[in-house]
Amino acid sequence: MNYRDNPEVPHRISLGYTCRSPALSNMGKSKQTGNHNNGKKKNIAKKWKTKRRTKDLDQIHSDMKPETAAKLLHQEVDYDVTGCAQHYCLHCARYFVDMRSLKEHFKTKVHKKRLKQLREEPYTQAEAERAAGMGSYIPPKTIEVKTQPTEEDMD
Repeated sequence: MNYRDNPEVPHRISLGYTCRSPALSNMGKSKQTGNHNNGKKKNIAKKWKTKRRTKDLDQIHSDMKPETAAKLLHQEVDYDVTGCAQHYCLHCARYFVDMRSLKEHFKTKVHKKRLKQLREEPYTQAEAERAAGMGSYIPPKTIEVKTQPTEEDMD
């Protein structure tokens, strides 16, 4: 006896075949695929750039003034900052774990590059106006910048 002759078996038996027609295969499915941010791609490179962003040169120039520098170099103990905020490079605006790593940092290419960048006077509004034609051009002055003295060198 064949299954088609059996009255208990329904005549339509699904044999596991799927529909190959594209119009019928997408019924009930959402057309949107992928992420749900309306096609906007997030700029990952911008995130990475801003993640490790340090102070700008004009901010560091203002930090190099003697009264501000004294506050930054002799900070109170802060457990949320690297090295409890006791070992700070004024020119690179970075905290270090201990005095040894700070002294090693003074010898690196990164620190020496930053010192070279800080030799030039910070850009001012008066200089911007002169560049726009509201006066004669005066080249920026060079400032002598030396590595900050460490506590051991002061003794």
